[in-house]
Amino acid sequence: MPRIPHLQRYLITGLLTVFPVWLTWIVFEFVLRQLSRLGAPIVDAFFAVFSRLLPFFGVALDHEWLRFVLAVLLTIAFLYGLGWLANRVVGRQLLATFDSFISRIPLVQTIYGGTKKLLSMLQKKPEGTQRVVLIDFPHQDMKVIGFVTRVIREQGSQRELAAVYVPTTPNPTSGYLEIVPVEKVTPTDWTIDQAMAFIISGGAVSPDHIPFTPPAEKGEPPTEAADLKPQR
Repeated sequence: MPRIPHLQRYLITGLLTVFPVWLTWIVFEFVLRQLSRLGAPIVDAFFAVFSRLLPFFGVALDHEWLRFVLAVLLTIAFLYGLGWLANRVVGRQLLATFDSFISRIPLVQTIYGGTKKLLSMLQKKPEGTQRVVLIDFPHQDMKVIGFVTRVIREQGSQRELAAVYVPTTPNPTSGYLEIVPVEKVTPTDWTIDQAMAFIISGGAVSPDHIPFTPPAEKGEPPTEAADLKPQR
């Protein structure tokens, strides 16, 4: 069979062209389906009542896509209302009461409290965030971007260790937790926004220069734990 000129090149070009659109759709489809699951029971109950009262309109409106859209819109409206309430005094008091209730449940409190602290750290403005750093992973000749969430000390030697959350590409909400000696951490002057853009884009969006070698290996003063803590 004769080889068609440029077939492979055009196929690869087409794949690279459609891939960002496809990936964006996959992410949004996942988010929308999760949102629709929250509002689906209410929408189904509404259609059941509506079908009994007005059978003709109930049958005409009984479409899967319509249920999906209404469930998503209902969930978005609920989240908006929850956000509005959380910014009011009454809402903050209700959230405080809910947090107090959750704190009494051992296992649930661990998951809920840890997730809330992580999201709170990631949502802070750049001038108030934890330090964005690079650490060796999976070995010393490779680096990953991480967010220092806490500085602790090694039992016995009292050596300072940094707890570093390492997000994954393209979904930064999943990742790893690494405990790294402070002197092995490579500090950066990146903001959270710059780091997140770098991670989500797979490195396509990045500054022109990036540090790679920890200060201690370059003969510079080692990173201080105070430099890795939240800036006030």
